Amino acid sequence: MTTRPWIVVRRDNSTLKPVPEGPPPAPVAQRLRVRYAKRGRLRFTSHRDISRAVERAVRRAGIPVAFSAGFTPHPKISYAGAAPTGVASEAEYLEIGVTAPCEPERIRADLDASLPPGLDILDVVAAHAGSLADRLEASAWEMRLPGADPGLATAAVEKFLAAGHVEVERLTKKGIRRFDARGPVLVLRMADPVMGGSSEGTGGTAGQAAGHSCVILHMVVRHANPAVRPDDVLTALRRVADFAPPAPPEVTRLAQGPLDERTGEPADPLGLDRDISRGGEAGPVGHVVGDL
Repeated sequence: MTTRPWIVVRRDNSTLKPVPEGPPPAPVAQRLRVRYAKRGRLRFTSHRDISRAVERAVRRAGIPVAFSAGFTPHPKISYAGAAPTGVASEAEYLEIGVTAPCEPERIRADLDASLPPGLDILDVVAAHAGSLADRLEASAWEMRLPGADPGLATAAVEKFLAAGHVEVERLTKKGIRRFDARGPVLVLRMADPVMGGSSEGTGGTAGQAAGHSCVILHMVVRHANPAVRPDDVLTALRRVADFAPPAPPEVTRLAQGPLDERTGEPADPLGLDRDISRGGEAGPVGHVVGDL
């Protein structure tokens, strides 16, 4: 005899609602916040494929992940502030709900061992206060421009910073969207140019020709809607100064988190959870990020 996939229960005198058979899923006993890196060739992996790889790794590592209710339960894994496909990152974040308390360091080691090289688990902490997504206020980026002229790049950066508004456009699923690429950029500066050589070790593009100069731009961009991405800033540099590097840029997200007003850089978004785990007290993130 075939088991029914669901039963019908009466909610009131006129409405019948199907519900799954069996007991409800186990509740979430703990939330774990995870920082991971997307390096090397894995930077070309789509977010959907990364989420599938993480789900497989969670099962392989034996992590007691919690599931949603309903006819198609899903693991309670959520992502915040994912970098675009094609961009390397040292600061990607996700949160896992588990049905039993876990030791964060053991979860870090087991999950890292279960993922392919290039998806590397850097840190795991037990979640305590607030929303992780709300802490991700800004990102720090490194953009390497192989073969670009340092003098032209410097002039383009100066013109961009002097502009009050630089409109760019991007093709989205809903068509062409126009927005200001200048306002959210809090920091844009030239780093010391380097001579050629592959940046594969830091998540950049391999195969940069030896002996060629490489301009490096460091930028801090406040998260906005729509998000201003490094390629939007490069488009803005072309618009204000006709600056067009001869090769595709190599982009790496270095950090993302609450904006530290003293340094102008993103702070550690997991610092507050880590401090509470050590016996500290939660405070307003926007005011104490410099102390994390």
